[in-house]
Amino acid sequence: MNQWIIASEFAEVAVSLDLDANGPRLRLEDLRSGHVRHLDALELESIAWAPDERLRELIDPSAGRWSDRADDADGA
Repeated sequence: MNQWIIASEFAEVAVSLDLDANGPRLRLEDLRSGHVRHLDALELESIAWAPDERLRELIDPSAGRWSDRADDADGA
């Protein structure tokens, strides 16, 4: 399996093609947390056609991505 690492000062993600399901999917792994998400063709097309404001909402870390870490740090 070929794997590519895409990184910036804000994120580091491993990207690969997963052929083990009913059809090909893109496998994304957040290298900081180990969280994995698979995206099929319909999901990828939806991202490609999403308006910029919807993508900005998705990228906003305060929308949930880091909320679990904040809870863990508080001992909750």
